[in-house]
Amino acid sequence: MLKMPRGLLAIAFLAILLAGCAPPGIVDRVPDDDPAYLLEQARQQGPEQAAISRLEAADILARQGRRTQALEVASDIDDQRLPAEYRLQWAMLLSELGESEGEPWAVIQAAQLLDEIQVPRDAGLILRERHGRALAQVDEHRAAALILIGVQAQTDSEALNDPIWTSLSRLEGPELASMRDETDDLGRGWLALANLVRESGGDIERLFMRLDEWRERNARHPAARSVPEDLLALRELRGQEVRHIAVFLPESGPLAGVADAIRAGIRSHHQRNGGVQLSFLDTSRSSIDALYEEARNRGAQVVIGPLDKDLVTELENRDRLPLPTLGLNYGHGETNRAQGFFQYGLSAEDEARQVARRGRDDGHRRSAMLVPDNEWGRRVGRAFEEEWRRLDGTITNAVAYDPRGSATESTRRVLSGGRPDMLFLLALPSYARQVPPTLDYYNASTLPIYATSHLFEGRPQPLLDHDLDDVNFIDIPWQIPDAAVGGVEALPYLSSYQQLHADADPSVFRLMAMGVDAYELARRLPQFQLMPESELNGATGRLTRAADGRIERHLPWARFQRGVPQPILAIDLLGTDLMENGLPDRESSANGQRN
Repeated sequence: MLKMPRGLLAIAFLAILLAGCAPPGIVDRVPDDDPAYLLEQARQQGPEQAAISRLEAADILARQGRRTQALEVASDIDDQRLPAEYRLQWAMLLSELGESEGEPWAVIQAAQLLDEIQVPRDAGLILRERHGRALAQVDEHRAAALILIGVQAQTDSEALNDPIWTSLSRLEGPELASMRDETDDLGRGWLALANLVRESGGDIERLFMRLDEWRERNARHPAARSVPEDLLALRELRGQEVRHIAVFLPESGPLAGVADAIRAGIRSHHQRNGGVQLSFLDTSRSSIDALYEEARNRGAQVVIGPLDKDLVTELENRDRLPLPTLGLNYGHGETNRAQGFFQYGLSAEDEARQVARRGRDDGHRRSAMLVPDNEWGRRVGRAFEEEWRRLDGTITNAVAYDPRGSATESTRRVLSGGRPDMLFLLALPSYARQVPPTLDYYNASTLPIYATSHLFEGRPQPLLDHDLDDVNFIDIPWQIPDAAVGGVEALPYLSSYQQLHADADPSVFRLMAMGVDAYELARRLPQFQLMPESELNGATGRLTRAADGRIERHLPWARFQRGVPQPILAIDLLGTDLMENGLPDRESSANGQRN
């Protein structure tokens, strides 16, 4: 018989067997059956019997421990061809394999059954729980939280507290507010808990005072009985709140202009939040050791800076630093060695790696590259290529272009090296705008283009940017609010955004946003040290820490439509609605192509 999953699912299947409803073909088959024979048989059978044979083969492979192959077979089964009595068993097997093998899309594929047939209660709860966990893995945290809260409402299971909290803690205020009408008292209790944590502003004492009050009011809530582990871990930060930050930035020299923009972001955000003392120290006048000594003498607890890449490299090669430090760049080294040293910046290489991952997630296999023929282009192009090859992608042709020239010849060369199914584009706006029309000229209008933030100047210019229509790109939330969070009102740190955006030159606005996030990260350095899995939903993206302390940015995607950046929703890109349990067609990316 099919392998019994743990817990409630075993009860559900036992009920099926006791009722005499189990399909005879699977129940009677013995463990030493040959899956290869069944798969060969399926090639000669009609659609319905072939689907049954493949399901039996997948089950045998799973019981033999050949779970990766079992998952491949189960994923390829057209469950619509299965008789009704087999479909639930297919969904349970596929979802169990997908969960254990770290393939969330297989679980999402299986969960579509919930909307199509009547599922026994216990089996349905197992399938919904797996579905919620899988959605969290693909960053659909709102849907994940709603589904898991729904399961908890029926089971009262405290084991769901941590996954529910993980998803809720990744949502912005407007997303939390929008969930209120879609849940019950249990869910509204969770939303109240999430909001009080958000509103604590990093003040740990205030947070736990309000948490105790919430637990008294909601004594029967699962999270009151068993507080999520991430919240409990914050207790260790009591008394470590950051009250004084030293900022190491140059006031003269080649980086002074960049420093001015970052400093403006820090100052503006500080004026609207307060509670922290700032000391600005000039890195162009003193050695780094002298700056640390002065910072400690002034009572600083953490440091923002330095900005210079060479200074960051010097620090990352030390064993430890005098104070916890957030460098505003990434060093030259492969890893950061220094204890208590974090590195954060607007890395183009990081964006290129994200483009590579998104392209592969969208089902592309063969990418062409179009990058400038200079040190920047080589560095960023190398980051894309290394990540793309790590993900088993193929580079059909890599073209380095002259940024001062026309895109006509370079675009022709991109197409001459093979049959790419996507194009990675690294270009500034004036050059990028030439590429899509040139592809059209060479009858390659359907080739999807994926780009970094550098092709967008940061302000709507429909007449200039209409040639970029259907180009996919990433950028910071503050630059593409409609695409990133559904509008300006939903942006993180809205008041700071409004103040800075009103006066800022678009060319430095990203740096100002970086200053805002640097301030917020610095306030949370003790938390990031204690809890490496911590995240910050900031002006420059969702910020997480790597194992060596480097901060990684996860940026939202946008697509030009009529010359204006618009959202790329998962349901748009994948051709399905996740809330309806749909499965993406991994081989099709028609929505990423230009019309």
